[in-house]
Amino acid sequence: MVKVTVTVDDQHVAAIADVAEALRATGMQVEQVLGDVGMVLGSIDDGAEQSVRAVDGVQSVDRSLNFQLPPPDSPTQ
Repeated sequence: MVKVTVTVDDQHVAAIADVAEALRATGMQVEQVLGDVGMVLGSIDDGAEQSVRAVDGVQSVDRSLNFQLPPPDSPTQ
């Protein structure tokens, strides 16, 4: 699974719950719906971006970047 942020276009922000339902129908595991900013956070199968992008109201799909800081006692700080 790949974590993604889906941005909803301005015309569909008022109906973001419907967009989230349509995203679930593509197999996306919706973890958070941020209605005030028009974003839906969740996870999709690797390679499923095209079906998510095809949902009516989706403006963009961005993969989340992962990073990890070294432990506090690590010599690299």
